[in-house]
Amino acid sequence: MAPSGSHAAAGHHASVLLEESVQALALVPDGIYIDGTFGRGGHSQAILAELSEKGRLLGIDQDPEAVAWANAHMGDDPRFEMAHARFDQLAELCEQRGWTGRVNGVFLDIGVSSPQLDEAERGFSFMREGPLDMRMNPEAGLSAEQWLAQVEEKTLMKVLREYGEEKFAGRIARAIKEVSGTEALQTTTQLAEVVKAASPRKERHKHPATRTFQAIRISVNRELEGLEQVLDQSLSVLAPGGRLAVISFHSLEDRMVKRFIRDHSTPKDLFPASPIEIEVVAPVLKKVGKPVFPSETECQRNPRARSAVLRVAQKL
Repeated sequence: MAPSGSHAAAGHHASVLLEESVQALALVPDGIYIDGTFGRGGHSQAILAELSEKGRLLGIDQDPEAVAWANAHMGDDPRFEMAHARFDQLAELCEQRGWTGRVNGVFLDIGVSSPQLDEAERGFSFMREGPLDMRMNPEAGLSAEQWLAQVEEKTLMKVLREYGEEKFAGRIARAIKEVSGTEALQTTTQLAEVVKAASPRKERHKHPATRTFQAIRISVNRELEGLEQVLDQSLSVLAPGGRLAVISFHSLEDRMVKRFIRDHSTPKDLFPASPIEIEVVAPVLKKVGKPVFPSETECQRNPRARSAVLRVAQKL
């Protein structure tokens, strides 16, 4: 799950696949839309630009700083509303507004945003000295430091292997647990040094702590569980013909999105072992086009876009 860098306003941080995302949503001027990962509003502003006075856009973000930014910069627009919530509260937020089954488009841009990554005190980056936090909502849950102090070595190894696809998960987990809960593991740079020392081989052009930071962040924020839930919830909130557009930055997320679209866009045989076709569940989604990748020009302008992929589906 590489950093997205796409939750951004024009002139602040570059929004990844901006035109492609807006195009993918096939915007209806009077429609209802949801930006489940508001960040700094780059995609939201582009969506609003296409909506009429009757159109509605709900922004969702669990980061209090993103919510404050939205209210300060876009709060005066009567078509726009900002919710301080996780995106896996999508169904609940739609139910509160009477939008269940009426939403014309759900947009998700998965991963850590550029503002979060660039602010050292948020603790997302091993490139900047900061407290070992990594929470997308610093007001809720355990920080990375607290989580590392209480997690068992075996569980940590599993997290590093599954969420970080880290080859040396066992060695790194052991090294981290030897110093967790002490003054030697309170900052991002301290963790990066522990991982670096425990890694027997170095990859070219990649810091040894990259995968570890990613894995811990995914676990601390329950990112994959959240993604699975919001994808499922999109089925109930979307109107027939409504679009789901998802940008992901990491193979784990992209596989989940790809599998979700595939599973819901193909008929299901409830009794595959039976020689007679007893009952088939009709698909509820239609895959729209092929995966969309950033152009070389965009990647040069914004290196964080390089691993992005956009997948689109339409509710039947």
